[in-house]
Amino acid sequence: MKNLQYIMDEAKKRNPNEPEFLQAVQEVLESLEPVAEKYPEYVEAGIFERMIEPERQIMFRVPWVDDQGKVNVNRGFRVQFNSAIGPYKGGLRFHPSVNLGIIKFLGFEQIFKNSLTSLPMGGGKGGSDFDPKGKSDGEIMRFCQSFMFELSRYIGENTDIPAGDIGVGAREIGYMYGMYKKMRNEFTGVLTGKGLTYGGSLARTQATGYGVCYFMDEAMKDIKGKSFEGSTVVISGSGNVAIYATEKAQELGAKVVALSDSSGYIHDPEGIKLDTVKRIKEIERKRIKEYVKDHPSATYTEGCLGIWSIPCDIALPCATQNELDGASAQMLVDNGCFAVGEGANMPSTPDAVEIFINNKLVYGPGKAANAGGVATSGLEMSQNSMRYSWSFEEVDAKLQDIMVNIYKSASEAAKEFGEDNNLVIGSNIAGFMKVAEAMYAQGVAY
Repeated sequence: MKNLQYIMDEAKKRNPNEPEFLQAVQEVLESLEPVAEKYPEYVEAGIFERMIEPERQIMFRVPWVDDQGKVNVNRGFRVQFNSAIGPYKGGLRFHPSVNLGIIKFLGFEQIFKNSLTSLPMGGGKGGSDFDPKGKSDGEIMRFCQSFMFELSRYIGENTDIPAGDIGVGAREIGYMYGMYKKMRNEFTGVLTGKGLTYGGSLARTQATGYGVCYFMDEAMKDIKGKSFEGSTVVISGSGNVAIYATEKAQELGAKVVALSDSSGYIHDPEGIKLDTVKRIKEIERKRIKEYVKDHPSATYTEGCLGIWSIPCDIALPCATQNELDGASAQMLVDNGCFAVGEGANMPSTPDAVEIFINNKLVYGPGKAANAGGVATSGLEMSQNSMRYSWSFEEVDAKLQDIMVNIYKSASEAAKEFGEDNNLVIGSNIAGFMKVAEAMYAQGVAY
């Protein structure tokens, strides 16, 4: 990194205890070197420095009372990263691992992801170190109400529109929306991922999982002349993204043979029976190991990393950041895997990404491949503004068009800068250019 190394050095000085954020910044700045050379005016205007510094970082306490009457205190976060092309947009994550650095990394990635969708949405992210696991509905409701009590003063349908993420599903969105509506005395589209009876969008639940498959199917056909049809697929995770990536991959003719959760993974050589997984994870809220009780052909293994040792044609990491390391990437390559699509945010370590690119796999980075969720959130915002709802088929068709166009934008940007089929560089450049042009037009004061 020649022209932008000074920015990376400064970022390390300012954010020494935020490794995930620095990892994301490094990857983006390395991709943008040729842009800095071609557009020196962006360097002179400080676009790159401003892009990696959030417009606003909000941290607040969240006190709540558990079922035993004990007062608990968690931390809440909202990082409003960039509003150059639209209001801040990005999910809320409730997980013990959440800290400011994690939220900054996710918010930074969201800038480019939202830009790629072509919808007018800026980048933001939020959440809390609260753990919903093992909590009663009443405890979760009281936490969500306390969280929204503070967050509500910083968000709005034209300012910042949060959504769900890890640990935040329809239940949590409902509790938060109810509190916001009560406090503001208004019915607006301030949150996405809402229930269908109060402004939610059909296909939002399926969107991220479906989207990664739409993106990868287009990329595989264009780059290698291959598709999901007849392929063996390994998917990490068993939450919303993994379940619906499995559903769409199966619809497209693939055999999905593995899923995981934070405890371990299941391998079913006959193909995952999705009805069982949905019952276990969506209704019973149990661990994935319960699957083997119903399907004797399947095996369960403690620990998550071994899932990548299962031979497959296509791998879709859909669990969490940095879940797939260099050794795992090499196992996938050695076992004949030809495509990797990221359903999670930054699930592959830098070593893994290098292995995928050097071995010419079709590699779909998260900011492009998993943009289906936020794209459909953007469609939900549009429906809320119109006070109108599209059918499932209409939303799904719009989602597919968006994901295909994201691939085309990334592919064309990569080709323009002499990096054919490198979708990491292509996605970063395509996402950056729209935001940079807006920031430049709006002046240095921005």
